[in-house]
Amino acid sequence: MPKTDAYETDLLAAFDKGALKSVASKAELAKFKAAARATALKDKRVNIRLSSGDLQDIQVKALEQGMPYQTLIASVLHKYVTGRLAER
Repeated sequence: MPKTDAYETDLLAAFDKGALKSVASKAELAKFKAAARATALKDKRVNIRLSSGDLQDIQVKALEQGMPYQTLIASVLHKYVTGRLAER
């Protein structure tokens, strides 16, 4: 799990105490839930071949981000197809 700074630690403590309140309306929550469901729906399987070096690099990046490497690959592909992945 990634390290947390003082602000994040305070935020987690407030959440655990139940001191945080949602400011989203019921309509907004419904919209967010629908978007999350649609985003999380993974109904197709894809097999790809990668070089061992690329896979190791991806696994290291995923570990740094605290997520499974398959999730990182799916996230990068999603950002690319939605135009949110920018070249440097």
